[in-house]
Amino acid sequence: MQQQHSRPSTSTSTAVRLTSFGGPEVLDLHEVPAPQAGPGQVRVRVTAAGLNPMDWIMTADADTAARFGLRLPAGFGTDYAGVVDQVGAGVTGFAPGDRVFGGALSRAVAGFVVVDAAGETAANEAHPTPDGVDDHTAATLAIAGRTASAALAVVTPGPQDTVLIGGAAGGVGVFAVQLARMTGARVLGTGSPTSADFLRDLGAEPVTYGAGLADRIRTLAPGGLTAAIDLHGTETAHTARELGVRPDRICTIAAQVEGARAANGANAPVGALNELERLVAAGRVRVPIAATFPIEQIRQAAELQAGRHVHGKIVIDLD
Repeated sequence: MQQQHSRPSTSTSTAVRLTSFGGPEVLDLHEVPAPQAGPGQVRVRVTAAGLNPMDWIMTADADTAARFGLRLPAGFGTDYAGVVDQVGAGVTGFAPGDRVFGGALSRAVAGFVVVDAAGETAANEAHPTPDGVDDHTAATLAIAGRTASAALAVVTPGPQDTVLIGGAAGGVGVFAVQLARMTGARVLGTGSPTSADFLRDLGAEPVTYGAGLADRIRTLAPGGLTAAIDLHGTETAHTARELGVRPDRICTIAAQVEGARAANGANAPVGALNELERLVAAGRVRVPIAATFPIEQIRQAAELQAGRHVHGKIVIDLD
């Protein structure tokens, strides 16, 4: 049975804090002063926070954390959804009670976050949550959705394409598969044998990763591949090169491969997140939630996320 937790007061906030960098074992809960909205800012009472691989990657060691501008004590998690409860001077377009979602870099798993009302990056932003989109779903969109959109903008799939997506069952993959299918492209998605039905349900043709991947693809797609997106490492990118895909139509997000083009959420096309939220609200893009955890189980949630075998998204429930 999941543990129960009380809602934070407006003067204090339960938040995940790191006093040292490392793995899930360094994630602890602390009672901290609730942040206050300054000019141009809104404070959000967080109801849900979506986890991403970048959350634990950038807090794994001091050097990596420094590249993201993080210092100790640090928070954890970036994607959030919730309700505006405080509005700073000069803010227009938001009012207390408004449902919002967005990003708060490495501080989202907390009772409250303060973000810039006019912010436009996943590090510091708020967007109105569309009607019909629940908070668990909204809390998964900012990082993974932008990253998938950025990758697709690199390879520009269309009806004439057969696209290989590596790590297709993961948090970014669930968006990338569906968005690629909407262009009319044929999509092959790599995953474990246990993910095959999940991938088919998303619209991808499953292919097991690992040794012999190129041969399995030749059998599945004798006409060849025309584009590839590697969402996990380098296997998909190298396999695509072996199968003759042009380097400029191979995209990576988690590693560098010579000749391939790298992408991340910061490179997403203007308006990509707004388009994605419209598609989700209309039911044209689904967001599979693999698991939810209360904030008290943040270590278990982070361990599951770090295992990189989750089908869909993991969400921390703070409501």
